[in-house]
Amino acid sequence: MEEKKKKVGFNIIKADPMDGHKGFGKGSLTLDNVSPVIIDVEAGEAEVDVGAMHARSAVEKGIKFLPNRDEVPDAKLYWLVWVTIDRGEEGPYYAGVTACEMTVNREIRRGYKVLPEHVNRLDKSIKRHIIVDHMDDKSKQILAHYLKNHDAGMWERASEQLKTDLAQ
Repeated sequence: MEEKKKKVGFNIIKADPMDGHKGFGKGSLTLDNVSPVIIDVEAGEAEVDVGAMHARSAVEKGIKFLPNRDEVPDAKLYWLVWVTIDRGEEGPYYAGVTACEMTVNREIRRGYKVLPEHVNRLDKSIKRHIIVDHMDDKSKQILAHYLKNHDAGMWERASEQLKTDLAQ
């Protein structure tokens, strides 16, 4: 019988990786506290898929991505959401949350995404930005529900902007 794989949670907050280094690499960004969350809008589900860090999530595997949305008819909508966790005085919280659109048609093994947008949104998440206002309402609800259920304390400590943007 096939055993179900253990679900991956958010990356654990580590100590500053640059701590103790004198000058080299000082000021560089780290991916240690970033987790990619994939939202399947149709199924109403969200989950962490660390493969998305290198464009190798379960959704992306075996798909050739094209820069033109019109070349991918009847595609299923997904969102890749970069979630950065930071630690404040009260504890860890969702510090940066940015979303990128992605569509996939498994039948023809083609998809649409703008890779530079994905990279730039990852950067914005690391820099503690909240960019979710372009998401549809259903996707926002799925993401908010996922973040709340993953850790209610981190949700409570998150910025009001995140809560407001996902409530719209």
